[in-house]
Amino acid sequence: MIHHKPIGNAVPLVSTKLSSRSFPLDAICNPILKSNIVPRSVSLDVLHLPRKAVARVAKCLMMAGLVATAAFATPAKADPTYAGIVVDAKTGKVLYGEDADRPHYPASLTKMMTLYLTFEALESGRINKNTKIPVSKNAAIEPPSKLGLRAGGSLTVEQAILALVTRSANDAATALGEFLGGGSEERFARMMTQKARALGMTRTVYRNAHGLPNTAQVTTARDQARLGIALRQHFPQYYGYFSTRSFRFGKQTIGNHNRLLGVVRGVDGIKTGYTRAAGYNLVTSVQADGRSVVGVVLGGRSGAARDAQMKRLVAKYLPAASRRGNGNLIAETAPAPAYEAETAEAPVSTAAASASLDLPHNGPVPTYRYEENRIEAAYAATAGNSANPLVGKQALAATLKQQRDVAIPETVSEPVTEQGDNGGEVDALTTSSTASANIATPAGWSIQIGATPDRTQAENLLEKAKDKGGKSLRGAKPFTVAVASGQGQLYRARFGGFANQDRAVSACKVLKKKGFACWASMQ
Repeated sequence: MIHHKPIGNAVPLVSTKLSSRSFPLDAICNPILKSNIVPRSVSLDVLHLPRKAVARVAKCLMMAGLVATAAFATPAKADPTYAGIVVDAKTGKVLYGEDADRPHYPASLTKMMTLYLTFEALESGRINKNTKIPVSKNAAIEPPSKLGLRAGGSLTVEQAILALVTRSANDAATALGEFLGGGSEERFARMMTQKARALGMTRTVYRNAHGLPNTAQVTTARDQARLGIALRQHFPQYYGYFSTRSFRFGKQTIGNHNRLLGVVRGVDGIKTGYTRAAGYNLVTSVQADGRSVVGVVLGGRSGAARDAQMKRLVAKYLPAASRRGNGNLIAETAPAPAYEAETAEAPVSTAAASASLDLPHNGPVPTYRYEENRIEAAYAATAGNSANPLVGKQALAATLKQQRDVAIPETVSEPVTEQGDNGGEVDALTTSSTASANIATPAGWSIQIGATPDRTQAENLLEKAKDKGGKSLRGAKPFTVAVASGQGQLYRARFGGFANQDRAVSACKVLKKKGFACWASMQ
């Protein structure tokens, strides 16, 4: 700022404003300053000085600017684009949360739901690991990360799973989504959103199978924690894919993007994600010392910063997790409808957007509008009365004041309910087991030996296994878990009541030698 102030021969003077908190400039430029005490306004007579002195003045001013900037710098605050949560995977208790219900772009965390529906199709027998997936032109031209698939080619279901888990391949995700969606990725995205509602993910909307930018595709840290826990709980037989460090595809050896695998003790997956708008995202599962947590970090400024934050969260909150609890937190839901059948679109649910939207890196903000009263009513109906800490309870009045441009995608489906054996509805947000009403679900560790479309077949399978299992199944209680399907019921055959993981795993080893499929999980 130039001040024209007459001094002596009325030459112009240069003045700069500094804080009284600044370092004394006379220590730097004492021969030039008019006073040994630095006032709020320092005047420097530059036109009457030699060239070297003028250079010194310039240096002084530059240093003064740096000092002033440092003096007024505010303490570092939490990144407003960041959100995180840590959940005890045995009890459902939220150990840590920061903006856990604020919508964010999921980026490649989207592939977690793509994999959930893939595992569901595998378990129901609609596909198997060797099923060939055709590669469309649309899939082949997806941007990186990718495998480099060619249009007209194919890959197996297992190759696609591994590609999503490790390289986070967008071309493989699109091919898988199109295949499960009957040739339509858009239809598959609707299936993904419906499944999200069924799992209690009330603020998540999917628009594609891979997570590449789409302004209508949003999620929250809490919803991603629910999905991470559901993947572990519902598909223990497939969950091991998430700990894959690398796999061979053609001549390529493809490594995992998850840098915490093999570095942080107890980490067994799950998924990374990044786009410019989303920032660096991560969902992590940890099981160690009899404790288990799932953590979520959204909107990291870099991959290293994201990973460092997750390490801090795990180190701090894993010791606070319980060693007790059955881990049965997310209700098992009806499988997605077979892709051949088009399903009617359900009414719009507004519950998905009942949190403020502040996206990372000033990314594009969805332009949809909403009605506050409808959101408040819908959210109160679906989440307000839930005892499940994963559902979350918010002061909606506060968030609605902050959010005036939140997306209400027109194709979001209402929460899906499933039919139990007694024909009664099961709330998709509950954490109760979907085991048959007349059979108490044993607590502790359980094993699953198969899934059939007929209860009698499931019971017969359990009887055969009981005969073959001998001492390994002594004291184990057979039971079935019924899951409704548009094609009929699916019955999961299980034995429960194992005292610990070792006994459950030992029983599986015996049964596998007898020709049974088997995997163990906490019931």
